[in-house]
Order: sequence, then structure tokens, then C-alpha cells
Amino acid sequence: MVLTVLALAALCTTSAVGAASSARSAAIGLPAGVSAGIAVFDRQTGTFTERLNARARFRSASVVKLLIALDYLWDRGPSYPIPDADRALLDVMLRSSDDGAAGTFWDRDGGGAIVERMVARLKLADTAPPPADRPGYWGYTALSAEDTVRIYRYLLDEAPAPVRDYVMGNLRASTRCGTDGYDQSFGIAAVFDRPWAVKQGWSGFDSNGCATGPAATRPPAPARTPARAPAPADGVDLRRPALHTTGTVGAADRTIVAVFTLHAEGTPYGKAYSDLGAVVRQLNVPGATRTPGSWFGTWGSGVRVRARAGTDSAVLTTLPAGVDVLAGCQKRGQVVTVPPYTNDWWAYLPKYGGWITNIYVSSPGDKLPDVPDC
Repeated sequence: MVLTVLALAALCTTSAVGAASSARSAAIGLPAGVSAGIAVFDRQTGTFTERLNARARFRSASVVKLLIALDYLWDRGPSYPIPDADRALLDVMLRSSDDGAAGTFWDRDGGGAIVERMVARLKLADTAPPPADRPGYWGYTALSAEDTVRIYRYLLDEAPAPVRDYVMGNLRASTRCGTDGYDQSFGIAAVFDRPWAVKQGWSGFDSNGCATGPAATRPPAPARTPARAPAPADGVDLRRPALHTTGTVGAADRTIVAVFTLHAEGTPYGKAYSDLGAVVRQLNVPGATRTPGSWFGTWGSGVRVRARAGTDSAVLTTLPAGVDVLAGCQKRGQVVTVPPYTNDWWAYLPKYGGWITNIYVSSPGDKLPDVPDC
């Protein structure tokens, strides 16, 4: 299983085009305190539309789960059977970013040797296993935006159909909440309409929790561990909070998007979530459809998104504290009082499929400006 001559030729072509696109990428505005590595590849034209620090190495966080899954599937042809117990672990690892499942395969299949095998197989240029003194920390794998594009190109254009369909099918079924209680619908998922497929990554944050259905009333989830490392290793920052969005956007997985970000120490999860979204909204992503509406900040912790415009309706999920939201329309509903505020206007959040009281939207009036009535 090696890259074909055609694929290698395409990679050479895209490197040249990437250089030509640097002027556009230089115009991407990064929020204060944010560092980023960005690569956006249009599969229809075979060109990069964005490249910014595309070969900078970041700790992968959960994006390495793509390599863990591909390594597991590598030698299982031609029918690629997966035992039921392993399938359950792979499904929850890819859809809900389950760390326990990743740890099971990491320990069983050789730890850092997984990364070394996949580097050789996919000809990755910037990827490396975790530091030698942290061998069990799979999230400390070094990875770049450009290598991530290569991983997705392999999946979509070179992988056997059963592998492609299985992995991409799980990424298309990404859940709003990770099993560790973090809202993982940021970046690609927050900005673009479906069809998309995502594998996200986060490390070094405390979260207010994310839940759906009856569990939406549960207390905040504990911080992901390991949260922070004491110092950088081999040029890869292991200390600053990391938030990454990767995947495909558009019909037939037209465009591959990889955005890796680091944030100032102590940055709240909701702010990093919003800052990453602000970066992604600037990108040239061919084939993407963006949900209409206006973006607003929010305030408060554990703000609930409800099925209807009233506190007596079902809780669909909770928002990360202070996160930016897209308001599609608004209407009058139940009167809510949160001293010193009282308001009966509610905003519909199309990305969440539900409503929040306008009290928690950062806007001076009861009614949001430039947002139509529902």
C-alpha cells in the first residue's frame, strides 16, 4: 500500500501552488495570543487555497486518533473485518474522541511505533511519536497541518474502500459532545453546513461541560488529562492550550481543512473555541456552505440550549462558557429574569438546533440587532 505516481505528482504540484497562495494566507487575521498552522486543500482542482505555517509542528491532541485507526486497519484486507469489541472502541474513538479507547489501541499496538509505521506508510514529513520521556502520551505526537492534509488525501484517494468508508463514516457521525465532557463541535462543525466530516483535538483546558438530553443537567466535566506538560519537547509546545479542527467540507469531501491552534496559558475553553471559529470563518473553503445568521458573544456558565423558547422545554445541550454563537432568527417566548435583566426574546441557534434566552447574548438591547424575527 504505497502512494501512486499520480498521487506523488499531485503532491509536488500542490507544493508549488501552496507557495503561490502564501499572499492570501498572510492576510488571515489571528486573534491576539493565538498561533496557528493552516492548510486548506481543494481536491477538485488539486490546489491549496490556504497555507499558513502549514509545516509547523503542533502536539496532535486527539487528531492522532486518525493514525491509530489507520494503523489498526492496515493489514486486515481484503475484507477488513473488525471484531465487535474493537469496532465499538474504534467507533467511539473516532466519533466522540474517547481517550480510553485510544489508550487501549496505543498500548496494544506498540505506542509510538504506531506513529513511526504510519509516517513511513504515508510519507509524512513533520510527524513524530511523543517524546521518549512521555511514551504513553499519544496526544503529544507531533503533527502539522500539511501532514494532516496528506492523511486525509490518503484516506479519500488511496485507502481501500472499506477503510475509507469506515473511517470517514465515523467522522461524518461526529457527536456534539466528546466522552470527556467537552463540546467538540467547533471550527469546521461550527462554521459550515453539512456535509462535513471532522476529527477534532483539544488539550490543556478546563471545561464547563457539554451534555445532551437528560444528562445536560449534570455537573461540569473534569479537565482532560494530561492537561499540561512542564516544557516544550523537540520544538513542539506541550504547554499552551491546543485546539485543532480537521476534516473535509462539501459534497464528495471536496475540500480538506486542517487548522491547528495554540492559545495563551489560562485561556478559557469558550474563548479558544470562539477564536478558532473566527479563524475558520476567514478561510477560502471551496464547496462549503455557511449557515446564514449573525455571530454574537455570550456570557454566563452552563447556559442551556432548549428545544423551545422557554425554560419549561427540554435541554438539548449546554454552551461552553463565553462562546460565540450564530443567531439565525429570534422571537418572543417565555419571560426570563436573571437579575438585573428581564427579557422575553429568545434567539434560535441553527448550529445547536435550539434556543437560548437573549439575556445571555452579549448585546445591549432586548432584541438582537440585524437578526430577523422567526
